[in-house]
Amino acid sequence: MEYIKTKIEGVWICEPHIFDDARGYFMETWHEEDFNKNIGKKITFIQDNQSKSSKGVLRGLHYQRGEFSQAKLVRVLQGEVLDVAVDLRKNSLTFGKHIAVILSEANNRQLFIPRGFAHGFQVLSDVAIFTYKVDNTYAPQAECSICYNDPDLAIDWPITTPEEVLLSEKDLNKAVSFKEAVVF
Repeated sequence: MEYIKTKIEGVWICEPHIFDDARGYFMETWHEEDFNKNIGKKITFIQDNQSKSSKGVLRGLHYQRGEFSQAKLVRVLQGEVLDVAVDLRKNSLTFGKHIAVILSEANNRQLFIPRGFAHGFQVLSDVAIFTYKVDNTYAPQAECSICYNDPDLAIDWPITTPEEVLLSEKDLNKAVSFKEAVVF
């Protein structure tokens, strides 16, 4: 695995080494000791989650506040998404900044997002199967959502036509602005 620092401290792109031959391919997608050594901290993932979404679906920008904050290691098994992490750490030099990375079955990239970030993705292919590891349990009472199209964040989502952006009722009706968001 190759670990690539991003412009935001603590966020990493992880690219697996892929061994291809006539039979197909092999790659290692997770190795705890190697991961912790390369990102410089110990992360203990406790749960894997998976979702399937159609083109235009935008999930996010989600996070959990306080003691329920989650670090995530995300990747795409099928299809392609634009994956976004927004820095909510008020003492960070990149507070309010975001990183956007294409994750796909073709590039096999993963994105590590530490605690203190909002996270979301938009599906660019007809279908995407998205999977991620988390280091803390889901706590509905601590769940928060920031408007995906908040002007202060200025995220360049590829699909922007209101009829094509598919949001959950919760993201449509309960997401707040970046200025209203709870920060870390």
